[in-house]
Amino acid sequence: MKNRIIFFVSDRTAITAETLGNTLMTQFESVKQERHVIPFIDTEKRALEVRDRINKVSANSEERPIVFSTFTDDKLREIISLSDCLFYDLFNDYITRMEADLSQESSHVAGKSHGLVDRNSYESRIRAVNYALVNDDGARLDHYEMADVILVGVSRTGKTPTSLYLALQYGIFPANFPITDGDLDNTQLPKAIKPFKDKLFGLTIAADQLSRIREERRPGSPYASLRTCQREISQVEEIFQLEKVPYLNVTSISIEEIAAQIRLTRDLDDKQF
Repeated sequence: MKNRIIFFVSDRTAITAETLGNTLMTQFESVKQERHVIPFIDTEKRALEVRDRINKVSANSEERPIVFSTFTDDKLREIISLSDCLFYDLFNDYITRMEADLSQESSHVAGKSHGLVDRNSYESRIRAVNYALVNDDGARLDHYEMADVILVGVSRTGKTPTSLYLALQYGIFPANFPITDGDLDNTQLPKAIKPFKDKLFGLTIAADQLSRIREERRPGSPYASLRTCQREISQVEEIFQLEKVPYLNVTSISIEEIAAQIRLTRDLDDKQF
């Protein structure tokens, strides 16, 4: 397995550089990666320091490091690009072409992709996060009419992190509700969420992975045993199928992919705006 050192560099947060760079690198599974994120390189002095750092790494490595950048400042980009590296700028190649296609110069303002451009959208996402926190794990049952989606599943299937991602990223109002042993024995949806069946989305997971996750929380407990997890997963999937609740096996997919499936299934595509 090849080992490559990767830098994500930007004059702002480097979130875009890291996100797009990581996405591209997923296509090269045989490359072992050592990642370094370097944000806020907004002066020539800092850019020169980063260039020296990259050159030092290159001199001590068998392979040249890979650099993903999202600079809006041409001078800073040029400084970093002169490093002894494989340089991929994720903005300039597209901005130059778009300026020609749109017959308009870009603003070249740093931080636009993560700045507070739309205050209404920002405030909506904050309200959504607050809603997700208040309605986490079945804590409240009296505000479900406000929910855009209600995530359901047995304990530790990722309902809470998925809810928070939907709220923070898209302004979606998510609640989540745990399916307990009593619900499983009845082989039907709990009374509290049955009236909101059209908002439900189920999460399930491989029993062995669920067991490992629960083992970290309650080592050696019946709750974490493989047999318990197998039984609960089998029963909850039976409920989803009987009640015609759409559901997704989240064993090997990311929160981003889970959120995309939920938005598509529950027709929440336009919620962000």
